[in-house]
This record gives sequence, structure tokens and C-alpha cells, in this order.
Amino acid sequence: MDRNLYEAKAQVLKAMAHPSRLMILDALASGEKCVCDLQAIVEADMSTVSRHLALMKSAGLLEDRREGNRVFYRLRVPCVMSFFGCVEAVLRQDLEKYRRIVAVTGLGEPQTEAAVP
Repeated sequence: MDRNLYEAKAQVLKAMAHPSRLMILDALASGEKCVCDLQAIVEADMSTVSRHLALMKSAGLLEDRREGNRVFYRLRVPCVMSFFGCVEAVLRQDLEKYRRIVAVTGLGEPQTEAAVP
């Protein structure tokens, strides 16, 4: 096993591990976007969005290009979006697990005031 390979993989995953970065990746799945468009999507200040973009670019997730004073970003490797489907499958599995627990234990049923001591 090559530890360097696992560390490189972890860097890519860390670069994705923030809700704003996931939103940016999701937005870029439909094509290239200007930083100003991404700022509106994430609803954060320009410096915060720029830091997120720089981190993801450094990890190899994004590419950019300049057009005048505007910078546009795009996914460097669009297949990264298939990872989202896998994550969502995990969430669906967990949801089913918790639904079964609630059904078996009755935790989800509201109690009446008479049942409260």
C-alpha cells in the first residue's frame, strides 16, 4: 500500500468537505460559472468564495480562466459528481435505518398529555 496515494485521495476529499464547496461543485456540474455567480449561489462574501475556489483548484478539482477582469471556473474532472450519488445512497440507507428504529420503538409517535407523569 502506498500511503502517499491515500494522502492524495484524502486531500481531494478534504477539498470537498464543506457545504459551500459542495454547492459550488454542484453548480459547476451544469457548466462553467463566473466567481460572481458562485458567490450568489453560496451567499458568502467574495474572499470566502475565493478561498473555497483556491482550495478546490489546488486539490485538482477545478480549472479557471480569465476573461477581462472576470474569472470563470469549471470542473476539471466532471466524473467527481458521480461521488455525490454514492454519498446520497449512504444517506438513504441511514434514513431507512432510522425509520426502522422509530417504527420498532415507537419514538416517532407523539405522546398525549395524559401519558406524561
